[in-house]
Amino acid sequence: MSEQEQAAELAIRLKAAHARVRGLDADSEVKARVTRRLLALTDASKHDVARASARLGALLADLDAGRPGTGG
Repeated sequence: MSEQEQAAELAIRLKAAHARVRGLDADSEVKARVTRRLLALTDASKHDVARASARLGALLADLDAGRPGTGG
């Protein structure tokens, strides 16, 4: 997969992650922490698509496991 295709795939995943975080059923402090984490990796995606993709995978795994406020 080309870097451009990887970036396009990551953009789709990021959009879905942002929607998921907006709808997160958590207290405001946890939601703010997850939002900051997602915004940081969104910004990082501009510089390193592969690393941002890995970080997004870790964030989504935390959400899937019911650990929204962990990781970093």
